Amino acid sequence: MLQNVRLTIRTKILIGYFLVICCLGAATIVVSERISSLQNEIETIASRDIEIQNLITTIRYNAISMETSQRGFIITGDEAYLDPYIKGKKEWEANYNILYPYLSDNPAAKKILEEIKLIIENWIATAGEPTIALRKDNNTQEIIDFFYEDKAKQDIDLLRIQFENIRQTEIESTQNHLMQLENRNNNLIIGLYTMLLLVSVAAFMIVSFVSGTIVKTIKQVVKSITDIASPGGDLSTRINVTARDEIKELADATNALLDNVNNQNWIQTKVAEVATMNQGINDMKTLAESFLSKLAPILNAIYGVFYIRQGAGEQQRIVKIGSYAASGEEEGIASFRLGEGLVGQAAVENRTFLLNTAPDHPIIIKSGLAQVTPQSILVVPIEFEGKAVAVVEFASAESFTSQHLKLLELIENHFGVAVNNVAGRMEVERLLSESQVLTEELQAQTEELQAQSEELQMQQEEMRMTTEHLEEQNLFAEQKTKELEKAKAELESYSEQLKQSSQYKSNFLANMSHELRTPLNCILILSQILSENENQTLTPEEEGYAAVIHSSGNDLLALIDDILDLSKIEAGKVILTMDEVNVSEIPEHMKLGFSPIAEKKGLSFQISVADDVPAVLYTDGQRLQQVMKNLLSNAFKFTETGSVTLCIQNADTESIKKYVPSCLNDTVLAISVTDTGIGIPKNKQQLIFEAFQQVDGETTRQYGGTGLGLSICNEFTRLLGGRIVLKSEVQQGSTFTLYVPSRPNMEKEQLAVEHHEAAAAAQDIVPAPDWMEPTISQANEFEVSLFKGKRVLLVEDDSRNVFALVKALESKQFIVTVANNGKHCLDILQQQTGFDLVLMDIMMPVMDGFEAMRAIRQDTAMLETPIIALTSKAMKNDRDKCLEAGASDYISKPLNMEQLFSLMRVWLTKQVGH
Repeated sequence: MLQNVRLTIRTKILIGYFLVICCLGAATIVVSERISSLQNEIETIASRDIEIQNLITTIRYNAISMETSQRGFIITGDEAYLDPYIKGKKEWEANYNILYPYLSDNPAAKKILEEIKLIIENWIATAGEPTIALRKDNNTQEIIDFFYEDKAKQDIDLLRIQFENIRQTEIESTQNHLMQLENRNNNLIIGLYTMLLLVSVAAFMIVSFVSGTIVKTIKQVVKSITDIASPGGDLSTRINVTARDEIKELADATNALLDNVNNQNWIQTKVAEVATMNQGINDMKTLAESFLSKLAPILNAIYGVFYIRQGAGEQQRIVKIGSYAASGEEEGIASFRLGEGLVGQAAVENRTFLLNTAPDHPIIIKSGLAQVTPQSILVVPIEFEGKAVAVVEFASAESFTSQHLKLLELIENHFGVAVNNVAGRMEVERLLSESQVLTEELQAQTEELQAQSEELQMQQEEMRMTTEHLEEQNLFAEQKTKELEKAKAELESYSEQLKQSSQYKSNFLANMSHELRTPLNCILILSQILSENENQTLTPEEEGYAAVIHSSGNDLLALIDDILDLSKIEAGKVILTMDEVNVSEIPEHMKLGFSPIAEKKGLSFQISVADDVPAVLYTDGQRLQQVMKNLLSNAFKFTETGSVTLCIQNADTESIKKYVPSCLNDTVLAISVTDTGIGIPKNKQQLIFEAFQQVDGETTRQYGGTGLGLSICNEFTRLLGGRIVLKSEVQQGSTFTLYVPSRPNMEKEQLAVEHHEAAAAAQDIVPAPDWMEPTISQANEFEVSLFKGKRVLLVEDDSRNVFALVKALESKQFIVTVANNGKHCLDILQQQTGFDLVLMDIMMPVMDGFEAMRAIRQDTAMLETPIIALTSKAMKNDRDKCLEAGASDYISKPLNMEQLFSLMRVWLTKQVGH
C-alpha cells in the first residue's frame, strides 16, 4: 500500500525536517528540564539565604531595641520608652522559632543560635526586668549600683559576637551550596555539548538520506534527457521514472513535449510533400485527383471529393472535378450553388465543417470484399486572397484527429495559390487554342495574333510574379502588425499590473495599519489603566507588569510607524518642513533623552559641540532629530561597557568633496555618534542600511530589533541632501557620521495640519488653550467637574476597544452609551437625545463612520454636537476625509487616553461656552 502513496519532494523534505526537529525537541526538553531544576535550586538558596539573614537581623534588632528601651526608661522614667522593650520581648522569641528550622542542616549555626537564646533570656532575667522594676519603684540607688557593677554589658557584648558568628557561618554555608551548583552546571554544559553533537550527527544522516533519494531520481531524468538531446538521439524514446513525486510530473511533461515535437515534424513533412506534388501540373482535374490521392491516405480517409468554383456573379457554382475511392452513382452530387449544403456554405463562409456522427449517410464505400459506411465527414474550403476557390470533402471510417485538422489548416493556406496558378495556366491554354483556330481562318493575321499571344503570355507571367510578390509582402506586413499589436498589449498589461501592484501595496498598508492598531489600542488603554492603579487593587509587582505591557505596545506602535515611514519614502510622499533649527538645543534634547539609559547601563555619555558651529541650521528639524535618536539608540543597544559620544562640528572641505560634493557652497554639519560596542564587520557595513537587516542572526537574537532604524535614517538623510558614513572595527566600536547641509534658500513647506492633529499623529500631548492654565490640582478639579455626568455616545464595532474605552471613560465619571456600528448609532439618536459628545470609529460593518457622520450632521439638533473621529489607518488624507464627513476633530489609534481626554476637555469646554 505504501508504494501507491505519492511522496512529493516537499513532503520528503518536510519529513526530514520533522525528524530533525523531533531530535532537537527531545534535546531541548532534556536541557530545559535540567536548566529549570538548577534555576529552582538557585532561587531556593537565594530566598532561603535572604530569609535567614532577615531573621538574624530582626532578632538582633529586637535585642538592641529592648536594651535601648530599657535604658531610656531608666533614664527618663517615661513608660512610653518601654513600648519597644515590650514589643521586642514579644517578637524575638517568635522570630527565633521561625529561624531555628532553617538552620537544622547546619549544626554549628544551630549551636550558636541556641547560645544567643540563652544570652537574651539571661539578659532579660538579670538585667532587663530587674532594672525596670527598680525604676518603677524609684529605687535610684540600686539602679546606680547595678550599672556601676555593669552586670549586663558582658551579655550584650557576647550577644553581638554571637550574632556576627552566626552570620558568617551562614554565609559560608551558602557559598558551599553555590559551589555545588556550579559543579552541577559544568556537568550540564558538558552534557549539552554531547547532546548537540549527537543531534547534529542524526540530522546529517537524515538530510543525507532524503537528499540522496531526490538527487538519484533527478540524475536519472537528466541522463534520459541528455541521451534524447544528443546527436543521433531517438525522439521516440520516452523517460521512465518510478518515483511518485514532482520529478515524475517533469518526466511526463517532457514526454508530452516529445510527442508534440513528433507531431509537428510529421505535419511539416506532410506539408512539404503536398507542396512538391503540385509542381508540373497544368490541369485542374489532374491537380484535384493528385491532391486527393496524396492527402486521403495521410488523413486515413476512405472517400474524397474535390469541388472547384466556376462561373461569375449569380451563376457561380461549386462543381465537382475529382474524387477518391468513389464508384457509380455514389460519386456524390455534381455541383452546388453558393450556400447550398455544407459544401456551398463552406465556400460562402470560408469555414471548415466536421461531422463526427453520420449513421444514415447515403454514401457506402465499396471494396472487393466488403462495404464501409463513413463515420466522420470533413468539409474544408481552399482559400485564395480571402475567397474560397475550391472545396474538398473527405469521409473516414474513424474520427478525424486534431493533428489532421492542423495539417489541413497549413495546407489550405498555400494550396489556394496552386489552384489559382493552374486555373491561370488553363485559361492561357484556352486562349492559345482559340488563337490557333483564328490563325487557320485568318492566315493574314497569323504573325500579329502570335505576337499578341506571346505578349499576353508575358503579361500574365508578370502578373503572376507580381501577385506572388504582393502576397509575400502582404503576409510579412500582417505578421509585423500582429507582432506590434502583441507587444503593445503586453506593455499595456505590464503598466496596468504596476498600477494595480502600487494600489494593492497602499491598500495593504492601510488595512494592516487598521488591523494592527485596533487590538493595539485596547492593549495600550487597558495597560495604562492598570499601571495607573487608581483603585490601588494591584501590587507594585503587578503594576510593573502592566507598565511593561504598555511599553511593549508602544514599541509595536513605533514599529508600525517605521514601516509606514518606509512606505511613504518609497512612494515619494514624504514632505519635508525646512525651517530654522537651533543647534544649541540639540545636545540638551539628546542628553535629556539618553542620560537615563546611560546611567542604567553604567555607560559614559559625552556630548561635545565645536565653538565654530553655526547657531542656526536650515533643515527639517523633526527628521534630523529622528535620525540622531535612531543612531544613539543603536549605539546604546550594542554597547555593554565603555562610552557613547555625540560630537557636533563643521565638516571639513575634504569630507564635503568626498561625501556631499553638491553642497560645497553650503554649511555642512558633521554629527558623529561613537561607541565602544560590538562593532560591524567590513562585509556587513552596507547590509545594515537595508530594511529588515542586521549584522547577522546572532545580533538579532541577542539585541532584538527589526533592522528598520538605519534604513529609515539612510532615506531621511538622503532626502535632507546629506549622507551617513560608517567606520567600524569588530569588538572596537563604531562611528556613524551624519553630514547635514544647511539650505537657507530652500522654500519652506507649509503643512495644513492643525496642532491637535499633529499631536495625535505624533503621539504627543495636545496643548491646552491659554485660558486653561491653572495649577495642577485646580486643573484636575476642573476636569472632574466638567466630565462628571456628561453623556458620551461611543460608536465602535470591536468589543475589545469598547471594553477598554468604557472602563477608561467611566473612570472619569462619564455616562457612556455604546453603538456597534453607524446604523445602530443612528437608531440610538432617534430614540435618545442630549448626548454631549460622540466618539466615532471609522471602519465598521453595515455602515462606516463617514456615512454615519454625514447622516448625523443632517439633523439640525446635532449640528453643534462635537464628534471626535477615531481611526486605525492613520494615512495621510484620513483627517481631511473625517472633517469633510462632519467630524469636529480627529485622533488616530492606538489612543493615548491623555490626548483623548484633552481633546474631550477642549470640545466640552467649547460646548459650555456656547
